[in-house]
Amino acid sequence: MNDTPRVAPKSPSEALKPVAPPAPPPKVRRRRRSPFLAMLSGLFTLLLVAAGVVGAGIAVVSNQSKAPGPLTSDRAVIIPKESGLTEIAELLEREGLIEHPLSFRIAAVVGGDWHKLKAGEYLFKARVSPQEILDIISSGKVVEHSITIPEGLTSEQVVERLRNNDLLTGDIAQVPKEGSILPDTYRFPRGFSRKGILDQMARSQSAVLKSIWARKPADLPIKTPEELVVLASIVEKETGRADERPRVAGVFINRLNQKMKLQSDPTIVYGLVGGKGTLGRPIQRNEITQATPYNTYVIAGLPPGPIANPGRAAMEAVVNHSRTKDLYFVADGTGGHVFAETLDQHNRNVGRWRQIETTRTQQGGKPPADSIDKVEPPAGPDNRTEVPATTQPASDAGAPGVAGPAPVAQPAGGVAGTRARAFDASEGTARDPLLNKTFDLNSPKQVPPLKGP
Repeated sequence: MNDTPRVAPKSPSEALKPVAPPAPPPKVRRRRRSPFLAMLSGLFTLLLVAAGVVGAGIAVVSNQSKAPGPLTSDRAVIIPKESGLTEIAELLEREGLIEHPLSFRIAAVVGGDWHKLKAGEYLFKARVSPQEILDIISSGKVVEHSITIPEGLTSEQVVERLRNNDLLTGDIAQVPKEGSILPDTYRFPRGFSRKGILDQMARSQSAVLKSIWARKPADLPIKTPEELVVLASIVEKETGRADERPRVAGVFINRLNQKMKLQSDPTIVYGLVGGKGTLGRPIQRNEITQATPYNTYVIAGLPPGPIANPGRAAMEAVVNHSRTKDLYFVADGTGGHVFAETLDQHNRNVGRWRQIETTRTQQGGKPPADSIDKVEPPAGPDNRTEVPATTQPASDAGAPGVAGPAPVAQPAGGVAGTRARAFDASEGTARDPLLNKTFDLNSPKQVPPLKGP
């Protein structure tokens, strides 16, 4: 609508004349849009669209990473060293743990786990999700294996066991000093070094020995921690029963206090074969008196070093030994030993053990096929006797072939008696007193009657 006021004509003719149009309004100058602002506007729009797409993708990836995976049963997978995120994702896909490698990689990047992934062996449960896989690998919770080193093995035997373990790596340049490592169960990841296990065993032995030595009684006839290990190694080889160790240790300590020879069969074996640990055959008569630095039938006191690696319990048994007057022990036929304070008592115990051996021989007993010492002593006469008709009281020589110190005396007139041949009773043959469960010398009802002279 035109708001310009109309002018009244002065005459009719003037009224017929056309009215001049009003002047056009002044033109408004439009400001030119900045190219930079236009670019920002487009970029913002693009970012909004991208954010929507990324958000939708993240939601999809998040759902996939938290969803149960395709693995149907538990499985161990080894992640090689220097594997990148792509290699790990491809490996997991091949092993059937994930279905979407790209989604897995995105989840690793978004979650910040991609630079934390560690090589090693991992155990994954069935239906494990990709996110759980990332958590396990980034935490380094690798599978731990174990190796058990039994008490009483020599260092050479321990090294051989470590070398035979395929999960360990590296070689062992030097066999540890006898008695310097602690038998126990040790846990380790796949690829751990054999030397690393030995180092752990040495540290454990040092710590345990220090603790036990601090609690030793004042009257213990042991001067150094090293001597404690020596005696503990003999106790370890003499009995496999935990309840007997303190009493066996007490026998040896009583003998040390009375300046008697220890007369322990395992010291004969170690003196002959050293770190190999076992003869693989019976002890021969001439070996019992064969002079070696370790043969306690020949030397006085303790041998110059341990004959094996004792466990914690054997070392504890030495410092907490039984306070008895026992000086002798012999197998009782049940896997343990019967103890005696006097030579006369011990002779009777040895006679009963002989009868048990005779009964077993008559029953045709054979050693187990998997025993360490597979050679069974042949039946027949021997050149010595443990229980002669008369003994020499002054003699404190032992009775090799039975577990523990025992008397040996020559029969009157110098004529040798007969008995089953000597054997290494500490290594697991069928005649090993630690394995026999047939008789119980402490129960008269189970002991076969002794034959008269």
